[in-house]
Amino acid sequence: MKAQTRRRVFVISVGAVVVAALAYGFLPKPVAVDVAKASRGPLRVTVEEEGRTRVRDRFVLSAPVAGYLRRIELQAGDMVKKGAQVALLEPLRSTVLDPRSKAGAEAAVAAARATLEAAKEKARAAVADADYARDHEARMRQLSTSGYIAQSDLDQAVTESRKAEAMRLSADAAVLAAKADLEQAESVLGYSAAEHSGPSGKTVVVCAPASGRVLKLHRESEGVVAAAEPLIDIGNPGSLEVKVEVLSADAVKLHPGSAVLFERWGGDKPLQGRVRVVEPSGFTKISSLGVEEQRVNVIVDLTSPPELWKQLGDGYRLDTTFIIWESKDVLQVPESALFRKGDGWALFIVADRRAKLTPVEVGRRNGIAAEIVKGLSEGVVVVTNPDDNIRDGGRVTVRNAK
Repeated sequence: MKAQTRRRVFVISVGAVVVAALAYGFLPKPVAVDVAKASRGPLRVTVEEEGRTRVRDRFVLSAPVAGYLRRIELQAGDMVKKGAQVALLEPLRSTVLDPRSKAGAEAAVAAARATLEAAKEKARAAVADADYARDHEARMRQLSTSGYIAQSDLDQAVTESRKAEAMRLSADAAVLAAKADLEQAESVLGYSAAEHSGPSGKTVVVCAPASGRVLKLHRESEGVVAAAEPLIDIGNPGSLEVKVEVLSADAVKLHPGSAVLFERWGGDKPLQGRVRVVEPSGFTKISSLGVEEQRVNVIVDLTSPPELWKQLGDGYRLDTTFIIWESKDVLQVPESALFRKGDGWALFIVADRRAKLTPVEVGRRNGIAAEIVKGLSEGVVVVTNPDDNIRDGGRVTVRNAK
């Protein structure tokens, strides 16, 4: 009897263990979570972009006319005084005649010479006609005085004499025009670049409009330049400003006087600045990913002592941080702990190894931390990066505490 009792107890015990194991297996397991504590400390909301330095008063000297530029002897960094000569332009050189063009020019010279000879012959004929008309007029005047001809005959003789004189003057003018045409045709041959390669004529001097340093040489070697082509940039590198291209959505948060920090510019310490101008018009720019962005130029003045940034020059790169808002004592949590709940925000806090859904009111955010205005107290442990496995009241196990 005792053996049967022991067997019964053993079977019941094994069954209980199996049932307990099955029950334990179906129980929900704790969710491993990362946590952090709500703490008080400084919080700063910023906009970060890349900026470029530029000289505030920059003068771009360009060619006033098309011409042949002599080599510019200045180098980048050289000092120039106001009114000093920086470039010299000569008249454009003649072209080189190829065999076909040369043959055409020689034919034009021959045609012009023949035209001149024809004009001279016409001038001789006109002189002869004028002399005859003048003598005829004199004879008719003598006959009219003696009363042998009528007054109308004398008037006709005077008219013919004047016409002949006019034809003579016209013929002389035609000779002069033919000579000019011949000279023009001969100039094509006589002023070919292959025959006359040296400078000729007057030169145009380009002077510095202000004292400063040479910032950039657009053109150093001699050669042909077009009118308005830039030649040299002059400015004062000690008077720098920073131009930053900011997204229009961020530009509306900035205003003149906003604080700016410049980091990773090459120096040991960050530089400070102030926004001077937020330009009123934007422009479209294609990002490196091929996305169209609407951007706005923001001009920033450097407020740090010049001794700290004297090594900066024109066109240097700076990482720019615009300070939109900051406070030294803010209750905050990692922004990754927040998620949307209806029209507001919420997060999970950890209490007694269980997650508790807690609505909160959020203030400023900077992408890393968020200000908690209401609904949370300092020191409370919150879940960071919560996923769909976490439920209100569910068990959790801490994986990594911050």
